[in-house]
Amino acid sequence: MESLFASTKKELKQAIKIAKIQPSLANKLLTHDKIIKFSLQLNTKNGNKIFKGFRVEHSNILGPYKGGIRYHKNVSLDELKALSLLMSIKNAVIGVPFGGGKGGINIDPKELTKLELELLTREYTRKLIPSIGTYKDVPAPDVNTNSLIMSWIVDEYQKQTGKKELGVVTGKPIDLGGSQGRKEATGYGGVYALETILKQLGKKPSELTVAIQGFGNVGQFVAQKLQEEGFKVVALSDSKGGIYIPKGVPKIEDIIKCKEKKGYLAGCYCIGGVCDIKNKKKVGGKDISPDEVLLLPVDIIVPSALENVITTKNASKIKARIILEMANGPTTSLADKILNKKGVIIIPDILANSGGVAVSYYEWYQNIKKIKWSKTEVLAKLQKQMQDASMQVFKISQKYNVNLRLAAYIRALEKIQDTWLKNSK
Repeated sequence: MESLFASTKKELKQAIKIAKIQPSLANKLLTHDKIIKFSLQLNTKNGNKIFKGFRVEHSNILGPYKGGIRYHKNVSLDELKALSLLMSIKNAVIGVPFGGGKGGINIDPKELTKLELELLTREYTRKLIPSIGTYKDVPAPDVNTNSLIMSWIVDEYQKQTGKKELGVVTGKPIDLGGSQGRKEATGYGGVYALETILKQLGKKPSELTVAIQGFGNVGQFVAQKLQEEGFKVVALSDSKGGIYIPKGVPKIEDIIKCKEKKGYLAGCYCIGGVCDIKNKKKVGGKDISPDEVLLLPVDIIVPSALENVITTKNASKIKARIILEMANGPTTSLADKILNKKGVIIIPDILANSGGVAVSYYEWYQNIKKIKWSKTEVLAKLQKQMQDASMQVFKISQKYNVNLRLAAYIRALEKIQDTWLKNSK
């Protein structure tokens, strides 16, 4: 399978050609500004261990580098190079003044105690201090990292530098300068993008059925918002299994409570707030696997869990005519070609899940301006920003007769070039 970095560069080159980006800027965007690699030493309960740490900074043409920190055993330089490039594109697509960055530690965090994880995070922060900062590089949570880990980074940064900079990271706890609406941002942002595109296609939510793969934070908020907006959500799944109710899942909030109580989604057939496998027959339900969710006879599928779940093995079997990519990289490049030939409309991850990036910017802005926005204000700003970006991407797809993924790249490149040209004068 082609690596994520290779496929991302290929898509970027294609967009560069169509958008007629100046050669010097094109060359700059096809390379990275800075790659930081270092070793991290930690005394664990199982002895002294060495881990690999990374931070990749792609481009800061639009503003400070911005992107998450992931803790995962499969973290690699190739992956981070791809993801930092994609962050440059994503930030430009959504229209926030950030460049692209990405970082991580090659570790399975489940193997560490909470104290060990904190010590490792603080050591990672000390190594990054010369590079990060409110106006230089602003990390955020990503895979296996969260608001608590961000609070450790802020604290260690302040201890080492003596600077009280809340804007050094985003995704912080609310009481430490985090933004209201951050939890909902990615999921709601995806729904705002979907609704904008559907309006251009003349399709109404009440006429459309949806199946969602992945029922973590993003999937849950997508499901809730879709149901609230009148879509018929018929299937949900997590890593352990799922449910399929052709006439529609009765109430998403009940399903969320059921999963929180049980720890998994399977068997969460709910009637009037009572959730039990015994209700399956009453609601006309059927147990289903995560893989099967993508192949159901629905109008829209929403992969919101893992990357590379839509491949050459299942792309031709997909019946949905619209795919909302809420996970990062859920569709391989070869599967993308198959789906495009079939006329499937893919709302790409670089647009669909950029709501989190938008609210990260709002958090950063609130920190530096020393102001606080309510959740209502944040979500209203997010809705408008997602609608504007989605509308622009749709118009570009029409102008150049290209799919939405390529259109998103073109919009990003045009925005980056405009700024680059202004700064060059």
